[in-house]
Amino acid sequence: MHYQGKDEDFVIFVDDVKSVQNWKDDRSIPLAHVVSGFKIFVTHKHGAQNAHDEASKQVLENEFGTHNEDECMIKILERGSLQETEASERQGPKNETMGPRQAH
Repeated sequence: MHYQGKDEDFVIFVDDVKSVQNWKDDRSIPLAHVVSGFKIFVTHKHGAQNAHDEASKQVLENEFGTHNEDECMIKILERGSLQETEASERQGPKNETMGPRQAH
């Protein structure tokens, strides 16, 4: 999710579009079932696709009037826009059966 604030752009990662829509329809769904990791990132006004740094409490306070991350995430989920990307399901070596990749 991308939220364009007054001074910063904020990004949170969600599990999928459907979970966000379900949460918007039913607020009894815990944030843990919607948000992928409880971190809020800032992009330094470079858009959702660029480098992200973790948002400081001061930045959150300035934008949202609180540094409570749950409250900030709720505001981002309510007012932000979905940015769909495909996450790689696996990082690292793709074929571990070939043994170590070292020169002898």
